Amino acid sequence: MTTPSTPIAKERRQAVDAALADVRSLTARGLPDRATLASITARLEQLATQKALFSRTDFPPPAETQGVGASTRYRLNPDDGDGGLALYLNSINPGKTTAPHNHTTWAVIVAVEGQEVNRIYERTDDRSNPSRAQIHLAREFTVQPGAPIAFLPDDIHSISVVGAEPTLHFHLYGQPLETLTGRVAIDPDTGEVTNYNAAYFRPSEAVA
Repeated sequence: MTTPSTPIAKERRQAVDAALADVRSLTARGLPDRATLASITARLEQLATQKALFSRTDFPPPAETQGVGASTRYRLNPDDGDGGLALYLNSINPGKTTAPHNHTTWAVIVAVEGQEVNRIYERTDDRSNPSRAQIHLAREFTVQPGAPIAFLPDDIHSISVVGAEPTLHFHLYGQPLETLTGRVAIDPDTGEVTNYNAAYFRPSEAVA
């Protein structure tokens, strides 16, 4: 087990552990439905109010030299490994976009700072061709402090980081992103389906 090196790191570890313990209680009966996701989201919003524990000093954004839309994903519970819940704090520079994708597990996004436009898609094909899909934009929603979003495993979304400041957003998943090798990305124009992790995924940074 990693040992927190400072008093604030110790307090942060305790706060994260308490939040995840509550989430585990909420998910003990199995895959969450949207009502359960709402309860999980509320608990994560409570954690987000403790802004002193999640400062840009401790979770710096990528350097400008890394380019527009560069991102760093911090794993807040690395000791849990590849089993069960994974909580990340994402710091993403403005300009970042992603292809529409699913997660194959449930997900909750809660903002500490910054704005991220989520485009939510509906899939309209019969899913008979694994290399092609038809999707259309259903709605847009801006994740920002006080405005979270949650997804079931088959929900499809893309993101675009807007505004002048990098984001600091919690991303909580039912399984670590590193293990979600079946995620897919869908080109909304051509319908081409690709493996999301193989094409886009970058390793996370573990936080004590």
